[in-house]
Amino acid sequence: MQNLYRSAAVVTVFALFEHFLGFLYRIILSRLLGPEGLGVYQVALTVFAVFLTISSSGLPITLSRVISKHRAKNSLKGEQSATTAAILISLMFSVPITLLLFFFRTPFSTIFSDPRCADLFYILIFGLSLTSVYAIIRGSFWGNKRFFAYSVIELIEEIIMIGVGVFLLLGISSGVADVNKAAIAVLVSYICSFTIAIIYYFVKGGKFRSPKGEFLPLLKSSLPVTAMRTSSSLMNSLISVVFPMRLMAAGFSSSKALAEYGVVCGMVMPVLMTPGSFIGSLAVVLVPTLAECYYRKQTEEVGGLVEKAIGTTLLIACLLIPFFLSCGENVGIFLFSNAESGIMLRNCALVLLPMSITMITTSLLNSMNCERQTLFIFLFGSAAMLLCVWFLPAYLGSGALLVGMAADYCITAVCSLVLLKKKAGKLCSLKTILRIALATLPAAGVGIGLKTVLMLCLDYVSATILVIFAVALLEVLLLWACRFIDLKQICRKIFSRIFRKKSKKARAHS
Repeated sequence: MQNLYRSAAVVTVFALFEHFLGFLYRIILSRLLGPEGLGVYQVALTVFAVFLTISSSGLPITLSRVISKHRAKNSLKGEQSATTAAILISLMFSVPITLLLFFFRTPFSTIFSDPRCADLFYILIFGLSLTSVYAIIRGSFWGNKRFFAYSVIELIEEIIMIGVGVFLLLGISSGVADVNKAAIAVLVSYICSFTIAIIYYFVKGGKFRSPKGEFLPLLKSSLPVTAMRTSSSLMNSLISVVFPMRLMAAGFSSSKALAEYGVVCGMVMPVLMTPGSFIGSLAVVLVPTLAECYYRKQTEEVGGLVEKAIGTTLLIACLLIPFFLSCGENVGIFLFSNAESGIMLRNCALVLLPMSITMITTSLLNSMNCERQTLFIFLFGSAAMLLCVWFLPAYLGSGALLVGMAADYCITAVCSLVLLKKKAGKLCSLKTILRIALATLPAAGVGIGLKTVLMLCLDYVSATILVIFAVALLEVLLLWACRFIDLKQICRKIFSRIFRKKSKKARAHS
């Protein structure tokens, strides 16, 4: 368990840095492209994600679980055969899709309401096969618990995308549209991450073996996950088309409707997905271990891992909610110079809870061979979201998408928890839930009250910084009071390291 937490900490550090860089890049894009340009960029990425999902989405997590199964049997040949089979399956989908999309470019482009979206999409589609294979190789790292390599390559991909994007947008003045430059940066990052992953795979002794005996079982196991994630991507693509259309039906202009979509998906959603960095890291480390315990029928260990995962997820979400409730509005103005995005962030603070639960429970259930059930749960939640997006824009405007998202996450979270309870026998104790509430609810009240007072006498930047600092300090004290952290032990470790460094320097000088 100690190694599990250590690995999770390493992955989390990388994921947080990656999320921070991506978030910073999103701010740059929002200012250089504007809400409308960001909306165009987001629509193209959303449609591309559908085909990327079809090509590889269910394979990485299925491959990691299959590798865990082979690791339990000490079968290196089986691991390599499974990896080869996954790559072939991915190419079997991605290559024909790419060729067909280029062959039928003219009719396919008509699905986009704005021709700029089609231009962006056809830049991205060049990288479909490469990034699909990269996802498979990354899944093999995941199954073999090579979390450091997994995290470093993901971070390098993000850095390359940001570096190339900023260089093209700010350093190159040409006839190429800014949104197209942003898409080229994404394509370059796909090429680089694929190259690095393939080289590392062979350097670490990886081989391609005959996929015999692995091809059909892997394809069969991955199809439900692929179907669920493809449905998710299709839903996002459908929303990107239907939502602006329903806003226009409610009286919005075409450019205003696209800008509203850009605000929700390009500004609000990246901030709301903040818990994803922590929870995704936890899932990356936990899934291979949980899969091994599940296949070895170690019921007690499975229940313990699930209980720890749910408790940690609830704590992460509840620690972030006070910041969104008290500072969300000011953060939107500060980051994006957009007051509307800030109001949405504040209003959606409580959505962090079902959203975080959905993230972790889906990963846990998929590692326990529940892909079909998670697919049906997903479809149930998505139906509620689509109904909200179709009927509510006339009454709520852009808020209809946020209400739909909240309904989707609430339904999915509740159903997933019920299923997980049946599979693992444990979720999270009432005592832990009460301790989490005691560690976070007072911080939310103090944050809201302090922000109201400080905004009367300070500018919004100073007030926001002071509120964030006060809420963070209060949460640390509450975590200590509720025995989630041991401040004495933390201080001892910090001081011991400082003294160690000083003694080393003293010896070096002597």
